[in-house]
Amino acid sequence: MIELKNVNIELKKDGRSVTEDFSFTLRAKEKAVIIGEEGNGKSTLLKYVYNRELIEGYCSCSGQVIVRGKMAYLPQCMGEKELRLSLAEYFENTAYYGYMDLLPRFGLSAEMLFSDRKLSTLSGGERVKVQLARLLMEEPDILLLDEPTNDLDIPTLQWLETFLAESRKTILYVSHDESLIEKTATVILHMEQILRRTKCRITVARCPYAEYLSRRQAGFDHQEQVAKKQREDYARQMERWRRIYDRVDHEQETISRQDPGGARLLKKKMHAVLSMKERFERDRQDFEEFPQEEEAILARFDPSVSLPPGKTVLDLSLKELRGGDRILARDLKLFVAGNEHVGIVGRNGAGKSTLLHLLWEQIKRRGDITPAFMPQDYSQALDFQKTPLEHLADRYTKEEATRARTYMGGMRFTREEMQRPLGSLSGGQQAKILFLDMILRKADVLLMDEPTRNFSPLSGPVIRASLRDFGGCIISVSHDRKYLQEVCGRVLELREDGLQLVSGKGE
Repeated sequence: MIELKNVNIELKKDGRSVTEDFSFTLRAKEKAVIIGEEGNGKSTLLKYVYNRELIEGYCSCSGQVIVRGKMAYLPQCMGEKELRLSLAEYFENTAYYGYMDLLPRFGLSAEMLFSDRKLSTLSGGERVKVQLARLLMEEPDILLLDEPTNDLDIPTLQWLETFLAESRKTILYVSHDESLIEKTATVILHMEQILRRTKCRITVARCPYAEYLSRRQAGFDHQEQVAKKQREDYARQMERWRRIYDRVDHEQETISRQDPGGARLLKKKMHAVLSMKERFERDRQDFEEFPQEEEAILARFDPSVSLPPGKTVLDLSLKELRGGDRILARDLKLFVAGNEHVGIVGRNGAGKSTLLHLLWEQIKRRGDITPAFMPQDYSQALDFQKTPLEHLADRYTKEEATRARTYMGGMRFTREEMQRPLGSLSGGQQAKILFLDMILRKADVLLMDEPTRNFSPLSGPVIRASLRDFGGCIISVSHDRKYLQEVCGRVLELREDGLQLVSGKGE
């Protein structure tokens, strides 16, 4: 069990509150997901629960955390110290010999436990699997997981869903994967920044995700209807009051001095009329507020961007795909034309990111298309020392950079965040800058490695709709099942014997 009492977390840089006097109890065996937009403090809250020292460098915090049971924590990214370890060193202090049956569930072999291979050489998905396996070897009662689905292949995602749903452990996790949330979460913690990101709000709902969204929308609709009706009734009351006031006021001005008794009566009547207005004003203070909701993210591509159907974007024929000294796949063939939206899937370590980088090298200098690349590691495309404004100023005209500032406002960046180093922003905010690059450049060919993985489940539908409606070509690597289903007209799996059609039309 985890109990939070009167937790206050405030960012030191801008004084923005992440939580205010927040109390919450996660009961034994419950599975709670923390959702919210990028930069709202989901990972910060999870770190606070595990060890407040992890956030004291950039946050002021107070409150109490009561934990009954042994906790284990999966961070969003491995630390540099861990990445320098070999697999053998990483597992050497665990009683791994008692958990050999656990490894195949993650697609790991027993040989990996004794391998000299460095963790830094593993794919993103392989790192997550290794960390999860080690955490479970510690036999914790409570799991704290920060984006456990990042970079996992689809079979492992499905295994993780089953594990979370059936586990008897208490689990608190952050995730952007809507499918996982829908199938596993029994409690929703929704972190929001409302009123132009000046006030934090956390909503707790003990129900499935789809039901929470439905209840939330129904609640907002009802609240808006009540607030609207109250104001309409008030306007009608004030209109009637104004007519009464004007009539009495006119009578007061025109009454004869020979009728002092009538004047006294009118004075009393005016006093009653003014009292009526005061009563209306007091009632107005208790009116229902219009619902406060985080503004929808703006991420729309220019509708004029398009490619003719017969335009050859890519015609690949590759005998071998290599990753270092390893042959990852053989006999790869891929033809992409016009405004096709192609998704590439495959197991972790199959070489999907390697393939996407190779495709980027082939097309990035072509003059007949305007390509853009979103790598899995954002540091390959962004200078983390620069601010978003500096990054965009270097790439665009002054007029375009001014337009970019407006776009960033629509993407929920505060003025302070626009002037912070990119490396200090969340992965979702960095992803937004890459999307903004694509939009401003009017790119007509997008190569993207896990484009949706850092967007919240609430922003996800907007991003998917934007990419679905994009008039250019998309070639992407993804494990996001909703993205593959809604955006990609053709899905291919990268295997050792090449690219094989999974869904969509054949070549």
